[in-house]
Amino acid sequence: MSGNTPTIGFFEKYLTLWVALCIGAGIALGELAGDGMQVVADLEINTVNIPVAILIWLMIYPMMVQVDFSSVSRIGPQLKGLSLTVVMNWLIKPFTMAFFAWLFFSNLYSAWLDPERAQEYIAGAILLGAAPCTAMVFVWSYLSGGDPNYTLVQVSVNDLILLVLFVPIVQFLLGITGITIPMNVLVTSVVVFVVIPLVAGYLTNRLLIRAHGEDWFKTHFLPKLKPVSIAALLVTLILLFAFQGQKILANPFDILLIAIPLSIQTYFIFLLTWKGGRWLKLPYRTCAPASMIGASNFFELAVAVAIALFGLNSGAALATVVGVLIEVPIMLHLVRIAKRWQYADGM
Repeated sequence: MSGNTPTIGFFEKYLTLWVALCIGAGIALGELAGDGMQVVADLEINTVNIPVAILIWLMIYPMMVQVDFSSVSRIGPQLKGLSLTVVMNWLIKPFTMAFFAWLFFSNLYSAWLDPERAQEYIAGAILLGAAPCTAMVFVWSYLSGGDPNYTLVQVSVNDLILLVLFVPIVQFLLGITGITIPMNVLVTSVVVFVVIPLVAGYLTNRLLIRAHGEDWFKTHFLPKLKPVSIAALLVTLILLFAFQGQKILANPFDILLIAIPLSIQTYFIFLLTWKGGRWLKLPYRTCAPASMIGASNFFELAVAVAIALFGLNSGAALATVVGVLIEVPIMLHLVRIAKRWQYADGM
């Protein structure tokens, strides 16, 4: 891709606009359907809503197909950068997100939020904080001039760690903030929304590359999958807001209240990782994607788990959707910051 001007896809570039349109469409659908929406809500197996599970699986599977776990064998030359990524993503980010959520929702916003809503928004923020980005980081890395090989390795390592640490971190942070959840529901969510699409994506990746070659896989197969992921995301958001409509109309100010701590967390993690990368003397092409992966979130997983744990019309689900709403404009701003701060190796 060298020599090309970095660009972001049309749908990705205007994702915030599509989310805003989905808010309107979903609220309108909820008002028109009325109690009929409960029929969709009742289509569950072991607390997992079937229509939402199918849609979110269609979102996540195309991302997992891109991950090449054979890249983990090239971890040696990337060890310093990967160490920074792992520390920031799993030892710092989830806990700073929980802190900012507690500070704002339970304390600074106490005049505007009742304790129940505050707890649900905290839960949604924790789910976002415990799920570092998996797919869009490829876009942010490319736009900022990051090393694509390092980006692939860090995403592959991140997904393997996600399988092990997501459940205990979420369980711990929800527990210390006073939110009790059944462990079996959390584990089921991870199996349905991470393990199954991850295995399916890996097998698809290996089989298709072996049968048709890597060039065909990247230039023909992956582009056909991208619209499926985007369409599933938009339909999921419409469905979510169809259930959230009355809550949003009653408390429209809550969207802004949720966005503020999520935005602060995003900039904080980016700056902290960037400073860490400079202190470790990482090359710019490693420092940039290392800073991007922690700043952005695997919001598809966060939305899915929030729905499974707390329901389609919960404050936790709303908080994760606000994460979708703000992610693209903030990350594009961080790309511009990274390029403005770009430095020569060794400086």
